Amino acid sequence: MSKIEQLTCDCEVIHEDVVNRVKSTMPDSRDFADLADLYKMFADSTRVQILWALSKEAMCVCDLAVLLNMTKSAISHQLKSLRLSNLVKNDKQGKVVYYSLADSHVKDIFEKGFEHIHE
Repeated sequence: MSKIEQLTCDCEVIHEDVVNRVKSTMPDSRDFADLADLYKMFADSTRVQILWALSKEAMCVCDLAVLLNMTKSAISHQLKSLRLSNLVKNDKQGKVVYYSLADSHVKDIFEKGFEHIHE
């Protein structure tokens, strides 16, 4: 018998009460898809660097481009993705648009991620 076959469950259900308890609180499949989409935003190191910078200060595209040694166009592209995912917001002051984290939840997610990788 292979190792995979040894790990395969050959029964219908062993702990029906556990399955039912978990099932009764399980979110809708759309919620799981939305959460997966959220985490995809953290899968790009440029976006993560932008989020880190914005967790420190609100910044404009030009300043982010200088900080990350990238073009304004590349930064704008990433900011659009982050904005559409509700991770960042913008505030126009005169001719300058400043970006910041959308809310404290974004900072919490970000900080928890760093805590986890530094364990």
